[in-house]
Amino acid sequence: MKIWVDADACPRVIKDILYRAAKRSEVITTLVANQPLQVPPSPWIKSIQVASGFDVADNHIVQALDPGDLVITADIPLAGEAIDKGAQAINPRGQHYTKANIKQRLAMRDLMEELRTIGEVRGGPPPLNQQDRQAFANVLDRLLAKHLKS
Repeated sequence: MKIWVDADACPRVIKDILYRAAKRSEVITTLVANQPLQVPPSPWIKSIQVASGFDVADNHIVQALDPGDLVITADIPLAGEAIDKGAQAINPRGQHYTKANIKQRLAMRDLMEELRTIGEVRGGPPPLNQQDRQAFANVLDRLLAKHLKS
């Protein structure tokens, strides 16, 4: 198992949780972004800078991941592609995307995008809070523990 992070939009506090988890579990964690990233020195933590452009980082992650890998992303289409390739995906709020729920999440995303386009809904999600951070850490720990047992 490797962890792939859609790092352009990943909150700093979530990256910090991932850095600690990578060192503790000795799982390679790669952050992919279209801008330079500062990551702590560790054989388990890597960063890749890709070219700027729409979905360039997402496409790199999809091409590089293997079945059984884990993708950290708030991008629901990227999560869907990861699941299609046999990987798992969670978002920074601790929501675990699965084959059972990804189609519903994609449909809801598309509906909300349409409602924003016509002005019925404004703004985005609320800021990440302590409960979100804890939910993320719990789901991540559960997935890593399951991986380490196998």
